[in-house]
Amino acid sequence: MNPTNALAQYRSNVTISGQRSPAPAIVFLHGLGSDQTSWRRLAPAFEDRYQVILLDLIGAGKSDLASYDYARYGSLHAHADDLLAVLHELDLYNVVFVGHSISSMIGVLAAIKEPARFGRLVLLAPSPRFVNAEGYKGGFEQKDIQELLTAMQANYHGWSEGVAALMTDANRPELVMELSNSFFQTQPAIAQHFARVTFYADHRADLPFLTTPTLLLQCAHDVIAPMAVGTYLHENLPDSQLVVIDTPGHSAHLTAPQETLREIERFLQVAPVFA
Repeated sequence: MNPTNALAQYRSNVTISGQRSPAPAIVFLHGLGSDQTSWRRLAPAFEDRYQVILLDLIGAGKSDLASYDYARYGSLHAHADDLLAVLHELDLYNVVFVGHSISSMIGVLAAIKEPARFGRLVLLAPSPRFVNAEGYKGGFEQKDIQELLTAMQANYHGWSEGVAALMTDANRPELVMELSNSFFQTQPAIAQHFARVTFYADHRADLPFLTTPTLLLQCAHDVIAPMAVGTYLHENLPDSQLVVIDTPGHSAHLTAPQETLREIERFLQVAPVFA
């Protein structure tokens, strides 16, 4: 890839597989501590019908780390703009967007800003706010987040292993190791900064402005984005479906890929993106 002619793709380490244009596009974006390789159990299933677009958040994976500006990436809006920049360069509209965890909200912000670029959203373990507030149960108290970030700074590797177990399944060490290794490959300073942005984000007020049909995939035993969060999103997104996948952790695309794939396929068939 020539970074001069495809700057956004270069910065976000975009990889494209599957069908060529004008085939419809499906775009996958990973969450905190991960990278585009986390979709390897899911993305290939779409290659027979879609242009499959994978990218890394700036600061993660094989993205251009020199582009990570701490001030700019002090909010999720910068990541949403990165996503839109990739769609602009590829001249993509009406895409299916699949986002995990905090990247779900990145996709929501991008779809609000440029709705024509998005045909359907699939949000896996999404949360608009992780901290509890009056009338809202996000899963964490303020002090919990402060302790989490302090522990992350004090012992990044140990923290990563503990969080990886919560995000996947502590009874499946191969998944815990896979996600832990992904955390380890991220520069600790960038990971800590993005974690702070992630856990203090609050995008509840943005939800009513989303007009794109949305599938919410809730993990049944998720302590990071508990059931109350999925219910809240379903009640506050104008055009949404909520499906609960009976799996532990916060990453159904890792712990239950077949069930996750089945629900995405069902959503796209019932509400086809392309006539």
